[in-house]
Amino acid sequence: MKTTLSLKVLGTNSTLLWGLDSATRIARMASAQGMTVSAANAPVSLIANARFAFDPAWVRHIAAQPGRVLTCQNQVVLAHVTNPAQQAAVETHLATGAPLAADGLLVIAAETSGTIEDPVLRKREQPFVQPLTPETLRSLERASYFGAYKGVTDVLTKYLWPEWALVLTRIAARLGLSPNMVTTIGLAFCIAAGVAFYQGQYWLGLLTGLVSMVLDTVDGKLARCTITSSAWGNIYDHGIDLIHPPIWWWAWGVGLAAYGTPLSATVMWLCLVAIVGGYVVQRIIEGAFIGGFKMHIHVWQRIDSQFRLITARRNPNWVILLAALAVGRPDWGLIALAWWTALSCLFHLVRLGQAYACKARGQVVVSWLTGPEAA
Repeated sequence: MKTTLSLKVLGTNSTLLWGLDSATRIARMASAQGMTVSAANAPVSLIANARFAFDPAWVRHIAAQPGRVLTCQNQVVLAHVTNPAQQAAVETHLATGAPLAADGLLVIAAETSGTIEDPVLRKREQPFVQPLTPETLRSLERASYFGAYKGVTDVLTKYLWPEWALVLTRIAARLGLSPNMVTTIGLAFCIAAGVAFYQGQYWLGLLTGLVSMVLDTVDGKLARCTITSSAWGNIYDHGIDLIHPPIWWWAWGVGLAAYGTPLSATVMWLCLVAIVGGYVVQRIIEGAFIGGFKMHIHVWQRIDSQFRLITARRNPNWVILLAALAVGRPDWGLIALAWWTALSCLFHLVRLGQAYACKARGQVVVSWLTGPEAA
């Protein structure tokens, strides 16, 4: 039977991070990990220091290691205690600044802690931890925002608009917008892009599509920074992400006639079969890999993470269509999309086969993020 861990927050802090006071933010992190939040005088498993802000990854990491204590600047930030003596020692340290003295506690200094794997965000990095003060607020917002970024994603999300999305995430937080509100705004731009493509207004479609793509980053970052991720939010956001790309590409094909560069019925049909069919097959391959190996295909080996930057998904496809439109041939863009989808599908199919071949030979298939290569 799994034991439910309990956490309590000690100390006070008037500085708000993403509009949240320290105690509320830490409590949300604990609840997201299935922990309970206890009263001040209750026996607990984890103790957190409200004077610091830290990445949610630290909660998962320390919760999995009884007797571990995370420190920063020689102060306890987060401690996993296993008995009343350890709890008393940590609480005395936080209340008086006295040296931490208790048997069985192993200190991890944040300054020299090294990297931690985050399987949810597909990356391995050193999570942030820093005193939360008005002077450090700006840097902490930036650290928590980039800490919420997926390590393995497409080239546009990784390199082009992190800074744009950071500005928009800050604005959304200041306005009190929820992640689902941002998703809804993004959906409106997504629909507008599809309509523009259908009418052959490709520049307008690419622009509104770009806005929707950036907002698709903002809603997730806002949810992670404010610790407000929810099951419905995930379904809403990922459901839109799953459904709309094939509709966009179909609309692009239909709009070719209005633009003046129509494809023949046969070529149009072949392109859409390749694009939509390949999209579905790629999703099936990804699901089969998760089912067989309990991880995303994109994090198996370094080459898989590198190929994820450019694989035939919405954002890289947008670049292909932009390039074709720039030379006045959106029809070439649809044909290029069909070929790139087929090649990407073939790549992932081969990788799936190679993974199962490794398994058949008795080799363990694990993510490169868990090994020394990721360090």
